[in-house]
Amino acid sequence: MARRLFFVPSVHRGKAELHGEDAKHLTRVLRVEPGQLYHVSDNQQLYLAEVETAHKGLVSFVVKEELDFERPPVAITLYASLIKFDHWEWMLEKVTELNVSRIVPVRAERTDKGLDQAAIKRSERWKKIILEAGQQSRRVVLPELEDVIPFEEAVQSTADVKLFCDEEGGIHPRELMGQKIESVAILIGPEGGWTEKERAIASEWKPISLGKNVLRAETAAMAAMTTIFNIA
Repeated sequence: MARRLFFVPSVHRGKAELHGEDAKHLTRVLRVEPGQLYHVSDNQQLYLAEVETAHKGLVSFVVKEELDFERPPVAITLYASLIKFDHWEWMLEKVTELNVSRIVPVRAERTDKGLDQAAIKRSERWKKIILEAGQQSRRVVLPELEDVIPFEEAVQSTADVKLFCDEEGGIHPRELMGQKIESVAILIGPEGGWTEKERAIASEWKPISLGKNVLRAETAAMAAMTTIFNIA
């Protein structure tokens, strides 16, 4: 059985600590105790660590060894148009589990203005969702969550391959097989889809089809990511 993974702010001189609510969660909910072994990550490296101290305000670890870990075969940046927050937060959780590298919220023409304005206040909540999804899925490095940017800025991505998910169709992602790809950008539209103006602005991106059915934005994000990893 795989060991639980916990993220720590840093590892210094072979030790790491968690304080406050994080420590309370480990001791009260997960029942960690001194002497138990877990995996910990400082968001850069994976370690095997032993619990040294465990009480409601502090959990400290002593690093036993540095471990190798497998990195994703391709770095995926998800440019996702803001959607209703319950769907957006579900998407954050799932794409984190699927090894997305960066998540960039995008302000599209059909983005609800209220979502755009409220996104700033939700940033810390979204980072917590990403952290919890990363620990649950045992990934070692968490995805970066960027600030909201306008659509016109999103299309300036310099990724090796830039994929524009569009219900009007395009190439099937399997047509990318055989290419040497290190980075991929995926652009997901808002509720209501893209406007013709946005399609014109994104003319240098490859339109891709994820099937005949019209997918919700959060479903399209998962489908696109899974497909890319399967051909990378």
